[in-house]
Amino acid sequence: MDRLLGFTVAALAATLGVLGAEPRAAQAPPPAAAAADPHAAAAAALELCASCHPAPVAGLTGTHHAGVDRSCARCHGDVAGHVKSVTETGDPGPIVSFKRLEPRAASAVCLECHDKGRQALWHSGVHHRRGVSCASCHSVHAFKSADAQLKTMREPETCYQCHGPIRARSLRSSHHPVREGLMSCSSCHDPHDGARPRMLKAESVTEQCLGCHTEKRGPFLWEHPPARENCLHCHDPHGSNHDRLLVAKQPYLCQRCHLNTRHPGTLYDLRNTLAGPAVSNRVVEHACRNCHQNVHGGNAPSGPYLGR
Repeated sequence: MDRLLGFTVAALAATLGVLGAEPRAAQAPPPAAAAADPHAAAAAALELCASCHPAPVAGLTGTHHAGVDRSCARCHGDVAGHVKSVTETGDPGPIVSFKRLEPRAASAVCLECHDKGRQALWHSGVHHRRGVSCASCHSVHAFKSADAQLKTMREPETCYQCHGPIRARSLRSSHHPVREGLMSCSSCHDPHDGARPRMLKAESVTEQCLGCHTEKRGPFLWEHPPARENCLHCHDPHGSNHDRLLVAKQPYLCQRCHLNTRHPGTLYDLRNTLAGPAVSNRVVEHACRNCHQNVHGGNAPSGPYLGR
């Protein structure tokens, strides 16, 4: 009887011990369980960093980067070691600061995740070769654009930070509707892909232009070879003070190639204009296009000279 009573008391004590341990386990999960939940670890890292860096963490909250594995440590390295070093010695310690990184090293951090699609050819592009990094255009913590986390509100404003002459040309009277917001630099260029000249999205300038100006594609019965070869022979896509983005006004535009034609071989200079003594009918109104309307190519059987 005494042995049975002792066994019962021991069993009851063990049961009470287990019941008493359950609330403590629920209140303080073991470190291994917390580490197994990446979202909990990311939230803990954000909370730790926000104690000293509230503004950057606030800018990060709600974005895709806030939920990546290891959160801040994924890009900035040993966050815990940084906190310990600052607390004990005041030194930043083993932390990755993008402000102090070389451009190629900063891009290498981003390319650890962003290495697919267009970014796969980043290293062959002119931006990479000229020391432009991902952080030159994008901001993880203080972006202003609605898309792509750019440092400016609109994409062209980001590009114009380096491409000042292009900005100046875009302000000319004849321009693509970039200023109006109907197009952007990335409509024609891909800043991440270095596989093509001028970082174009198409294989050539002409193919890029024909993506929108399909009526100029042809094939035509009567071809105009310069127009088939390169649109830049006659047009400046970034802006011009001449009609239709032309690089020069007519007839001087055409006379760069057509000097020895059936027309008089003299250059149509001031003497042949309305202000000169011998006005030519080939310099008024649309000049050469008064007769040669289909300068990109024509299908009229009787129009070998690109007429109507």
